[in-house]
Amino acid sequence: MNTNRQIIHMDQDAFFVSVEVRKNPSLTGKPVIIGSLSDRGVVASCSYEARKFGIHSAMPARMARMLCPHGIWIRGNMDEYTTASHEITEILKQEVPLIEKASIDEHYIDMTGMDKHYGTLKCAKELRLKVIK
Repeated sequence: MNTNRQIIHMDQDAFFVSVEVRKNPSLTGKPVIIGSLSDRGVVASCSYEARKFGIHSAMPARMARMLCPHGIWIRGNMDEYTTASHEITEILKQEVPLIEKASIDEHYIDMTGMDKHYGTLKCAKELRLKVIK
């Protein structure tokens, strides 16, 4: 019997941006930056298109504006992000017996034993697709 644990770390990368794009699909493929525009503000999240300009989380807003002046800034809505996070957690709870929520956009999923019935990698890929959907 294999006693090795199989744990998947599921991190919804660019999560805040993904929630905004789901709400407003016209943002798809654009340099979206979530955060405060004030000189003292910081970037909370950004799209991959914005990352191409060197923008990253926790970067001062002033620097991000200089690197990507045409970026689309969104103040963000934590209530919406929290709701989306709960939706993802519920999807995971329906599919796997044991999960641990680590943060608003991260979960640890215990896949131990799934290899006997379904295949850990296959199950993980299908979970990912369900969350994206």
